[in-house]
Amino acid sequence: MTTPPPAGGPSGAPAGGPRAVPPKPQHPPRAPRSGRYAPGDGMLAWLPFRPTIRMRLTLLYGGMFLMAGVVLLLLMYVFFQDAVNNLAPRTFQFDGSLRVNGVPMNSAQFNQEQAGDYLLRSNSALNTLLRKSLTMLVCLAVIAFAAGYALAGRVLRPLGRITRTARDVASSDLHRRIELDGPDDELKELADTFDDMLDRLDRSFDSQRRFVANASHELRTPLAINRTLLEVQLSDPAASPDLQQLGKTLLATNERSEQLVEGLLLLARSENELTDRRPVELSEVATRALEQTRAEADRREVELRSKLAPAVVAGNGVLLERLALNLLQNAVRYNTPGGWVELATAEVPGGGELVVSNTGPVVPGYELEHIFEPFRRVKGADRTRSDKGVGLGLSIVRSVVRAHGGTIEATARSGGGLTMRVRIPNP
Repeated sequence: MTTPPPAGGPSGAPAGGPRAVPPKPQHPPRAPRSGRYAPGDGMLAWLPFRPTIRMRLTLLYGGMFLMAGVVLLLLMYVFFQDAVNNLAPRTFQFDGSLRVNGVPMNSAQFNQEQAGDYLLRSNSALNTLLRKSLTMLVCLAVIAFAAGYALAGRVLRPLGRITRTARDVASSDLHRRIELDGPDDELKELADTFDDMLDRLDRSFDSQRRFVANASHELRTPLAINRTLLEVQLSDPAASPDLQQLGKTLLATNERSEQLVEGLLLLARSENELTDRRPVELSEVATRALEQTRAEADRREVELRSKLAPAVVAGNGVLLERLALNLLQNAVRYNTPGGWVELATAEVPGGGELVVSNTGPVVPGYELEHIFEPFRRVKGADRTRSDKGVGLGLSIVRSVVRAHGGTIEATARSGGGLTMRVRIPNP
């Protein structure tokens, strides 16, 4: 990762200066889903809520029923009107006059009065039919929407089970499986495919854990043997000054290799999502990290300050202690004599917060986005010094934060140095 900017950057790189690893392409971050549906999300953008698949299916079922009902009502109205028009009233022919309601009428007047009355009654009947049909259509549409909502819920019940299992797997246990029963349809095919994917992931993570354990043993053992041999040689009073100097140089190189191996193994372990989360007191973690850093801070003439308030988070205590320790060590090593480092913990909504602030030279803002990358260096950083770590400190911090589902933010202080703000969710 970058040899961190002075005052809080990541640890330096190994002697000999390995090439900077190019940054991995980053996918654009997903926009957070809010309660309101985004305007550009489709035809349902007018809804004041996020339309779920169940809601869409309900609208589809109900809308299709409503459209079919309207078409049926229009056709029925047209056919009934045509039938009424074809039933013309009978005409009468008689001599003389006829009194209707005390009014004398001849046959032509009587037929005209009868046709007008028939037209009035037929229009009234059509209007009554249309009004009652619309009322029934509205009632049936409400029933159809309710039935569609219930039917969509029943159809999507297996999908909800798949979603819950996937959420449980992502947060707790890779050994969980859906094992969906039922007809061999598309949803069962999706569940079986997801189970197969989980099997492959489980095998992959088991293989990685075994590799890390084997690599830890195979890489540490020869380095420990080399260190022992060099220390024995250095303890020999008959060794020449040149041999003593060579032994010290080789011992420092061996120590740096041990730190690099330890950092790479820890980085590999912390890249995985945690499956076993327990309540951890951040103030206790911070206290342990402070005690382990105090000797180095005194040697470098850096003052350690602390403001520790109780804050309980969910995670792994060992990894969180390493996170705090790495932040403190970087803040101490990239500081100036007479400077200070402050460690604070506090409870925040939804979790706990750990903040490390330190003095030091001014850090350019454009370098902040690179300080969490392994073996990256700020322009002009010293590639030969070995007293500032192996270039993995803040990479491990970022991996631990990601494994805990938290966030980390680095900001440059106006007077020089950095402020690292870590937030971890609570149980």
